[in-house]
Amino acid sequence: MTLTFGTDGVRGDARSELTPKFVEALGHTAAQVLGDSFAVGRDPRVSGPELVAAFCRGVRHAGGEIVDLGVLPTPAVARWCGDEQVAGAMVSASHNPWHDNGVKLFARGGHKLTDEAQQHIERLLAGLLADDQNFDSGKLRLSSEVLLRQDAARRRHVEAVASSIKGRDLKGLRIVVDAANGAACWSAPECLRQLNAEVLTIHASPDGHNINQDCGSLHPASLQQAVVSNNADAGLAFDGDADRVLAVDSSGDLIDGDQILAICALDRADRGLLTGTAVVVTVMSNLGLRQALTARDIDIVETPVGDRHVLAELEQRQLVLGGEQSGHLIFRDLATTGDGLLTAVQLLDTVKRVGQDLRSLAAASMTRMPQTLLAVPLPSHRADNINLEALLSSIADQADERLGASGRVLLRPSGTEPLVRVMVEAADAAIATATAEKLAAQVSETLKDHQPLSPTTCGNSSDNVQQQQ
Repeated sequence: MTLTFGTDGVRGDARSELTPKFVEALGHTAAQVLGDSFAVGRDPRVSGPELVAAFCRGVRHAGGEIVDLGVLPTPAVARWCGDEQVAGAMVSASHNPWHDNGVKLFARGGHKLTDEAQQHIERLLAGLLADDQNFDSGKLRLSSEVLLRQDAARRRHVEAVASSIKGRDLKGLRIVVDAANGAACWSAPECLRQLNAEVLTIHASPDGHNINQDCGSLHPASLQQAVVSNNADAGLAFDGDADRVLAVDSSGDLIDGDQILAICALDRADRGLLTGTAVVVTVMSNLGLRQALTARDIDIVETPVGDRHVLAELEQRQLVLGGEQSGHLIFRDLATTGDGLLTAVQLLDTVKRVGQDLRSLAAASMTRMPQTLLAVPLPSHRADNINLEALLSSIADQADERLGASGRVLLRPSGTEPLVRVMVEAADAAIATATAEKLAAQVSETLKDHQPLSPTTCGNSSDNVQQQQ
């Protein structure tokens, strides 16, 4: 097996890579490292039931106990783990297509794994797979108890999110929910209706194969159309496991994670609820967000891409708010992990309290800088004496000097593909694009002796940032 932990668990093609045998071994090692009491949930992918059963077998073979929570959002699993003080797993590939799947692990209490715990699991897992040990202890049958626990876990999550706005409601707001044919299909409409919003749903009929298919946070076009055609106040685009969300305003324009973070950060600052007067962002966060926060004397803490890194900084610095452009936001005083539904409710509560529509609120919170994203393929074989990160840093520094304070450059190796990510922000879109193309060509030229390279345009929208993460 070649699967390794990425920025958010283990992920691969469930038809060939993420096999039941691998997941069973992962369950066994997770129980050894994280404790002997577990809860597991999944999204509606067709491969989910078999992989959940495999994970359960692995945990039980290691002497642990495990509760199957059925189909529900990732943050609902984390909340159950927090309430019950157990470790957890979510079988999901988030925004990936149906044929992929993955396993996200939570430490006892519903917290993201530390680097040390993750590395410990990786070492044990590698040894276990090398031994080719068979853990099959028989098939597990789903029972009515699973459905009862599923209802209980969903209800806990919905009630906790609804209560996060302290008795206020969303009455008078018409909301369109794009559930991505995923784990948000039940929880999101139920929670918003409980808060007295008028709710319309699209892409809320999962069949195991249509999760994220032309819908959800990666493909919001149909939601944008539905918001306008239904004269709605806002739209919400979840991903497959509902741990992130993007919004759409009444005119059909997309509101990305940076804009949502700006709205919530400034609102919390106004109410004296922004502990430490600082917000955690990633290297991909838009320059406009940074400028908006700085103008309000809100400090910025920057991390690598991945909500695990955001959460680690929040916990270390005892801060309460952070997030990513992709719509992963963490309200650390309200949850132990990113939660798309919680983010949506916090956003809509702000809209109603402030008395402005979402479009006006987003425009007042930050001005989004034009951002161009390119990808440069790396050669399959590079000379050992090339320090890629140092090379990229040198090229980026030169470009930063040319742009000055009005722009920003980021060059980084992809964490999941043999690519260099090229990101340029500037006040003028044409300058951002031209600079990014020159940088991509410069990286290609520098490495041309090792393999012919040509930059591949990823696009200029936040959707591409989501895919990279």
